[in-house]
Amino acid sequence: MGQRASDTRGITFEDVRVPKENVLIGEGAGFKIAMATFDKTRPPVAAGSVGLAQRCLDEASKYANERKTFGVPISHHQAVAFMLADMAIGVETARLAWMKSAWQVDRGERNSYAASIAKCYGADVANKCATDAVQIFGGNGFNSEYPVEKLMRDAKIYQIYEGTSQIQRIIISRDVIDRAKQLG
Repeated sequence: MGQRASDTRGITFEDVRVPKENVLIGEGAGFKIAMATFDKTRPPVAAGSVGLAQRCLDEASKYANERKTFGVPISHHQAVAFMLADMAIGVETARLAWMKSAWQVDRGERNSYAASIAKCYGADVANKCATDAVQIFGGNGFNSEYPVEKLMRDAKIYQIYEGTSQIQRIIISRDVIDRAKQLG
């Protein structure tokens, strides 16, 4: 559907045996290792989603200044201008979220909460910006001659890989609930 330069596919292992000397930490610890790895891989994935959202904003802004209706650029119409503003708000706040989670990695801090927020929010912002960019382009947004239809297809994977947005919300909510228990 999207991100065609990424050769993404499912794999299946059957009857695989790993020699003892190649086992990390110990048998049955793989899930814990994978989860700790996500804390480091989710910030750059979130950064990628922000890059896509920024590109949507850039393309939509440029188009909105070029495309005219009723003798003025469509960017002069409040409905379009507000969509661009909302896209900018999302891009800037999502950028801060991934930067915070990456900063925590750099400091050696546990960042599961911040990484999940950055990944989930960045994915949602990318999808919203892609949808809004297509809307601003109107019929041209649905046309493969313009870049926003590809951006919309590319955006969707951010809500799926490295843990779905629903999984991120589980991680975030558990942290929020645990903090509340500690307070009261």
